[in-house]
Amino acid sequence: MDASFLRRLYPSSVTRTRSSSSAAAVASASSTCIALHSTSVSSVKVFEDKSKTQTSTTTTTTTTTTTKRLNRSTNRYYPKIQSPSPTSTPEKKQEYRLAAAQTSASDIQQLSLIPSTIFNGFDDIINKFIDPPVQPSVDPRFVLSGNFAPVDELPPTECEVIEGALPPCLDGGAYIRNGPNPQFLPRGPYHLFDGDGMLHCLRISGGRATFCSRYVQTYKYTMEQQAGTSLLPSVFSGFQSLAAFAARGALAAARVAAGQYDLTNGFGVANTSLALLGRQLFALGESDVPYKIRITPQGDIETVGRHDFDGKLFMSMTAHPKVDPDTGEAFAFRYGPTPPSLTYFRFNSAGGKHPDVPIFSLPRAPLLHDFAVTKKYVIFPDIQLGMEPFKLITGGSVVASDVGKVPRLGVLPRYAVDEREMRWFDVPGFNIIHAVNAWDEKDDDTGNDSIVMVAPNILSLEHTFDRMDLIHCSMEKVRIDLTSGMVSRHPISTRNLDMAVINPAYVAKKNRYVYGAVEDPPPYVSGVVKLDVAMAEGDRRECIVASRMYGPGCYGGEPFFVARTPEDPEADEDDGYVVSYVHDERRGESRFVVMDAKSPTLDVVASVRLPQRVPYGFHGLFVRDEDLQNLI
Repeated sequence: MDASFLRRLYPSSVTRTRSSSSAAAVASASSTCIALHSTSVSSVKVFEDKSKTQTSTTTTTTTTTTTKRLNRSTNRYYPKIQSPSPTSTPEKKQEYRLAAAQTSASDIQQLSLIPSTIFNGFDDIINKFIDPPVQPSVDPRFVLSGNFAPVDELPPTECEVIEGALPPCLDGGAYIRNGPNPQFLPRGPYHLFDGDGMLHCLRISGGRATFCSRYVQTYKYTMEQQAGTSLLPSVFSGFQSLAAFAARGALAAARVAAGQYDLTNGFGVANTSLALLGRQLFALGESDVPYKIRITPQGDIETVGRHDFDGKLFMSMTAHPKVDPDTGEAFAFRYGPTPPSLTYFRFNSAGGKHPDVPIFSLPRAPLLHDFAVTKKYVIFPDIQLGMEPFKLITGGSVVASDVGKVPRLGVLPRYAVDEREMRWFDVPGFNIIHAVNAWDEKDDDTGNDSIVMVAPNILSLEHTFDRMDLIHCSMEKVRIDLTSGMVSRHPISTRNLDMAVINPAYVAKKNRYVYGAVEDPPPYVSGVVKLDVAMAEGDRRECIVASRMYGPGCYGGEPFFVARTPEDPEADEDDGYVVSYVHDERRGESRFVVMDAKSPTLDVVASVRLPQRVPYGFHGLFVRDEDLQNLI
């Protein structure tokens, strides 16, 4: 399947010629397309009126024996429906009315194909001549190779446990992982972050497992499925130059004006993560509001719909909300290129949203993918990577790094109603995309109130989007002294670690253990390690205390920790299991792997062979049986 998929990508060589005037031509032609669409719709209405009275003369050719009408979208003729005579029976008249209505609907549908055909033609011109996928980082032939290639949906299918036995604490629950899976072959540039969200779910019951893969039925996915093609460009791959920005922007505007897409319904792909908020399960992507989903008892995945929390959530939300396990409250934010660049908000334990807290002290929006929360504060990273629209003028990407900027951490009381108490702390060289955890602490030497945060620091920020294989993340521990304003940090491991998690019961509280994905090289995950962050408080040596490498040709994803006895407050923090999907590229086979978190080698206690491979993706979540039963 992978080979056939790749053979369909760019069957002929892509012309690498760029035209500075092509963008203007496409913009002008797009305006013509809109006008043509309006004319086509008017023609349909005129045709319908005339068909009712049988007086159309412009679209029919009449002879004494037969009448045929031209279908202008196919240049074919087909017989015209003859009107009934005054003496016809009521049944004959009703038959005529039904046939006329069906013919009219067919005409409207075929006329509506005219602007779509023209738009798709201009899309091909842009992708071949104005902005072809020159760089490997946006060339589908490279980005979608191997196990990054998309798969089809799979209904619930029983799996085989090929090693060990599934632990009782997993029984009745479901492990779900999100990731990009484009429903169409990319017509032009494509980035790893672009694909439609697909959820891969393993439902466990009675020691047996059922696997299912389903698309998140976003508005964008649904409209493009109906159109049979992609309708909107991606911010990560579609605007790599001024010409590309002008051409694709004009084409997208033409599609919207022609009624092919309604931007008020969002344009997100919900391909990043999942979250359980107020007894509701969501698929998330930071360019849109969440999409509510449900898992059926049979293990199927259903999209309930786009969820804006009774109209209180506007535009978008982070894909990494934080849930306090003690209070059930959730904390989140959104960011964007226009002021306020950052908006913070929270939800009560029932899922009710509190008012927004706009943050105007952040002048320009960084790429703010994640943040951290403690019992008292929320912490926002202001990194060197951000949205730079003016870079398009010089032929750069809209997402770029600013090497002259000093990274900062913003600290705001978590129950703040405005930003008056927001404080910013300079942390040179600290650029994070993900945050592992944070907590409040008293400094042992000074007694001052402090915040401690653990997060992977990207040491090669300039390669974040174009050369992911060159990225190195240093897992670091940061301390912010809220009294003196001093900030200190140090690495706790030399390994290239990201996509790290903790026991969910320790969110916003001091934790000891972290489970990180070993990226060697990124974006491939070759194993998982367990770190003891308490070791760094002494001699600051390597904190890895356990590891499991998946073996040659085997790669996984983000690990997830599942406690063995979550109801026991006295249980050890690491008493549980680490789970993940792992793919064997040599065999073309994917597995669900369960590892003992207490073991120094993270011993595999169970392995499930999956009926379909799982493409490499992003973040996952294990939802327990009682939580699935209580979903609303």
